[in-house]
Amino acid sequence: MPEKTKSFFSVENASPLFWSITRLNKAYRSGDISPVEVLEEFMNRTDAFNPSLNAYLERLDEVAIQQAKEAEKIFRNPTTVIPLLCGIPISIKDTFELAGSVTTYGSAFFRGNHTAKDHDLVRCLRASGAVFTGKTNTPEFAQSATTENRLADDARNPWDISRTPGGSSGGAAASVAAGLATAAIGADGGGSIRIPASFTGLFGFKPTYGLCRYKKGLKAMSDFIAPGPLTRCVGDARIILEVLTDCRYSHQSLNDKRLRVAWCPLPGKNPVDPQVAKLVEEAVEKMALLGHEINEIEIPLEGWNKAFDTLVLSEEYRERGYLLKKAPQLLTDYELKSLEAGHKITAENVENARKAHREYRQKFQEFFNNFDVIVAPVTATTAFPIGQRPLKIDGQEVKWLWGAFPFTAPFNVSGNPAVSIPCGISECLPVGLQLVGRWNAEELLLNLCEDLEEALAFDDRLVRQKWSQKSEE
Repeated sequence: MPEKTKSFFSVENASPLFWSITRLNKAYRSGDISPVEVLEEFMNRTDAFNPSLNAYLERLDEVAIQQAKEAEKIFRNPTTVIPLLCGIPISIKDTFELAGSVTTYGSAFFRGNHTAKDHDLVRCLRASGAVFTGKTNTPEFAQSATTENRLADDARNPWDISRTPGGSSGGAAASVAAGLATAAIGADGGGSIRIPASFTGLFGFKPTYGLCRYKKGLKAMSDFIAPGPLTRCVGDARIILEVLTDCRYSHQSLNDKRLRVAWCPLPGKNPVDPQVAKLVEEAVEKMALLGHEINEIEIPLEGWNKAFDTLVLSEEYRERGYLLKKAPQLLTDYELKSLEAGHKITAENVENARKAHREYRQKFQEFFNNFDVIVAPVTATTAFPIGQRPLKIDGQEVKWLWGAFPFTAPFNVSGNPAVSIPCGISECLPVGLQLVGRWNAEELLLNLCEDLEEALAFDDRLVRQKWSQKSEE
């Protein structure tokens, strides 16, 4: 990490890349700072820090400069309606096409894939006035809960660069946690927003399946995936979700309401690191102090993989099976295994999986007849060293694939909205608490999380100080 690089802001006066959207908006309106100045700060910081983090696969400086200049004009004109994300630096996961960029989908096969049109989601963000900082690192075709591929080095966790930021939105999370973007857009097909949020101390929101109705783009985990934000605070996620969903979520404290909370410390009886379990339990105790009714109960998670495994792998082979013959040498080991497994799936297997999927969704719709919110850990561990997924947790053997994060994919299969909110720090690494609501309960989850955010008072000064720059003398 460079000892000295040019920056407008010192450690004591934090970089505006660490500010909330609301604070940036107020500063833009008052003229205290401009979108162009903030973009220059981004460029300085990213020049200095991205080589250590590999958060970005591609910078979008030319596009961003034009967007920042346009945003500056809008703020200078008192009669102009200011879009919700005007001048806000936002990174885009490299599974979303962006006009004029290279969209790799995390694959070396698409290293030269220049895209001429925006993905629908990107078009929506562009209309909101966002400034696109770059395309963030992702595993090949978003097929891993960690972020490695054959394009570049692995994405690194800003809390400890020897550790993973999770995946598949790992580069997205790293960009926000290290102050290389105000917010990031990711996508969650099996935990790909919530896992990185938990590992990097961010707030991550997976909306209800189908709420963000965007066509085209990468086809992967299509039966389960939802795009969403990774942010430093709940309020920022609320604003971005309003843009993505074209809905308005009114802000109202729930402290005077008694929500029925289903609390499961060990979902599916999977082991959890003792310190992670302790911090999550303490967070649930704070929910009780807010007046909510906590019911410790086993959540009916079993059966999710009957739908998930078959439908994900069959789609992977259907969309990209041609790569087994065309360019197997360019694929990662995990993508090769996925395609080979997908090749063996029959039409009958798919039909049975779709039936299991329908039944699983119905099961959770009925579960929410008795509860308002489910609370559980996001992950079973904190971020682990790159390339070293845990094989034992709390003394128990776990499977390599899902052992560290067995609690997220079930809610992709059920389709419910789910979040990760940071609830504490274990040995200098953040821990996330997962909250799940009934379908289309985005507003309730946002309001509950804003109350809880205040009660938890998560302290991220460790990572802010780690990635702060001293101004040149």
